[in-house]
Amino acid sequence: MNYKETLDYMFTKLPMYQRTGKAAYKANLDTTLALDEYFNHPHKKFKSIHVAGTNGKGSVSHTVASVLQSAGYKVGLYTSPHLRDFRERIKVNGELVVEDYVVDFVRKHQCKFEELCPSFFEMTVAMAFDYFAEQEVDVAVVEVGLGGRLDSTNIITPLLSVITNISKDHTGLLGSELSQIAGEKAGIIKEGIPVIIGEKQKELIDVFKGIASDKNSDLLFSEDQYEIQSYEFVDGKRNLIYKTCTNNSSVNLLCDLLGSYQIKNIRTALCVFDELNRQSWNISEESVKQGIAEVVNKTGLLGRWQTIGSNPNVICDTGHNIAGIKEILGQIESMDYRNLHIVFGMVDDKDIDEILELMPKNASYYFCCADIPRALDQNILAAKAKSYSLVGNSYSSVKTALEAAKANAHENDLVFVGGSTFVVAEIV
Repeated sequence: MNYKETLDYMFTKLPMYQRTGKAAYKANLDTTLALDEYFNHPHKKFKSIHVAGTNGKGSVSHTVASVLQSAGYKVGLYTSPHLRDFRERIKVNGELVVEDYVVDFVRKHQCKFEELCPSFFEMTVAMAFDYFAEQEVDVAVVEVGLGGRLDSTNIITPLLSVITNISKDHTGLLGSELSQIAGEKAGIIKEGIPVIIGEKQKELIDVFKGIASDKNSDLLFSEDQYEIQSYEFVDGKRNLIYKTCTNNSSVNLLCDLLGSYQIKNIRTALCVFDELNRQSWNISEESVKQGIAEVVNKTGLLGRWQTIGSNPNVICDTGHNIAGIKEILGQIESMDYRNLHIVFGMVDDKDIDEILELMPKNASYYFCCADIPRALDQNILAAKAKSYSLVGNSYSSVKTALEAAKANAHENDLVFVGGSTFVVAEIV
């Protein structure tokens, strides 16, 4: 098989949550553990940092990886889903896993995959851990795929665990209450391993404290460590100023992640660096500044408040649940533009009513359907949106919807593309 044929095999033969949804989810780690044994436990051959959460875990993972690279470490980075190329999921020092490795990995072990019938995600985790071990990385930053307790990545024993925040998403699998979701994500907390919580949500404090106590794990809330002072734009980047809560000193950073929600993610990442230094890692203030200033350049992060066009200004973002959409809409409201055009698509297993209720009624909508089986039909989406006074036309593809929005927009208008990771994936 060549690379394309290998991807076709992976996408069609292995159950893939991004395409088929709940049918690809397994409520146990049996197959993951069997694969781990088959590959001789590669995750034990490198140190790791584990990152879970509803929103921001990808951005935190990329930020941590960028700073560790700036500090001179060889860094593996495992994230999901990918946007343009499968290989985005597995990187070493910002470089995508090579195509030949992907092809050889699947070819060499295809018989075992046929025997164990792993999901796409289970196989991908095995591939990532094997690759990081082969590359002899100093540390791997590992993003949880879905939940935490039963996620395939949860076989690692990391240097520290990170949980960014909790919001309602994947409720059919993780539970309908925030406390249930928090319990699932807190499943990554390991015995004696410190855990950092990115956002201090009052109703969940006791959930995290209880689980951390049971695991004899030191628990730290980033909000208790750093206070956000300012986050203005300077020369195309964000100038972030934090005050340390322990000694009232200031931390001044330039950041190339432009979403306003990133100020919380950077705060969480700062706590990661503090903890690593407590564990005798060598992460200087200069490395932190350099790494945070160049996250996109060093790691290739895509789709987070990313500008993809000008005159009119075209911005996309992968935020797709209630909390993520609220952050996006807040930033849109703060911008200066004449008219707002929204290219919008969703998947069919989301609770779309709560999100549609949030969307601005003074925008022109271009409802579209991403090219995946889970995508919600654009006509169904448009009809549902109409009941919330959201008016627009329907388009059979994301690209045609974006073309129509750009054609209708004036130079001083804003075009936003989002609603689903898979909508953004087709235009970045």
